[in-house]
Amino acid sequence: MDEARARDVLAAAGVLPVPAREARLLALGENAVFAAGDLVVKVGRDAELLDRARRELSVAVWLAEAGVPAVRAAETKPLLVEGCPVTVWHRLPEAVRPAEPRDLAELLRLVHVLPAPPFALPPRELLGGVERWLRLAGDAIDPADAAYLRARRDGFATAAATLTPHLPPGPIHGDALPRNVHVGPDGPVLVDLETFSGDLREHDLVVMALSRDRYGMSAAAYDTFTSVYGWDVREWSGCSVLRGARETASCAWVAQHAPANPQARAEFERRVASLRDGDETVRWYPF
Repeated sequence: MDEARARDVLAAAGVLPVPAREARLLALGENAVFAAGDLVVKVGRDAELLDRARRELSVAVWLAEAGVPAVRAAETKPLLVEGCPVTVWHRLPEAVRPAEPRDLAELLRLVHVLPAPPFALPPRELLGGVERWLRLAGDAIDPADAAYLRARRDGFATAAATLTPHLPPGPIHGDALPRNVHVGPDGPVLVDLETFSGDLREHDLVVMALSRDRYGMSAAAYDTFTSVYGWDVREWSGCSVLRGARETASCAWVAQHAPANPQARAEFERRVASLRDGDETVRWYPF
């Protein structure tokens, strides 16, 4: 979906206090995110995202009832406009500072003690998109690399199914990174609730361990995260399995951009080479 199409859907939805052409575009990906006045509107790319939009709104209502600081829904049901799901949110105040790992740890402590909500949460399917991303990469990547990632996917999927968790399984954010925390005048709140799942709590913690090892997070920042949360997932015997699954998915995700972007192709090749070499210290770069 391009911006023009998203604005057409936004206009047809009629949910903003200003004309769609005056709304500010905040992000453009699987969703186009617009802001105007006190509202934010997310326009999904197609009807396949309707169930996810419905679940995200349910999560927002549930978190509000539980008192967990998170983005709040302005409307509790999605609209389907011209084949696209549309959700309406209360706009957050301007950030007072960038979110830090300790902010995320505080919020995860709140989420990880919650019981299951009164609606179904899916499992965290880390590896579910690998085949689609590799298919989109096509001839832009070495077929041997694609085969290698498929084999890793299958191996880690099998291994993950047999893990014994350290923490009680339950609701997780699913993409627990500081970028999904907004720090306003009243403190940090969770945003981007689309990946909320019902699964091993360790999923949320492995993300940060991988950030330390692969993406340049300082050891001090990671230590603060684990201190605030109260546990270091690297002490768990299953950490390497979930880490390997996430690394595999991250490689495949970059691969889909390789046909049109030489930098993505180079980053993909760097990542795959580090996995083949078993070198967990090679720096990966966000893409």
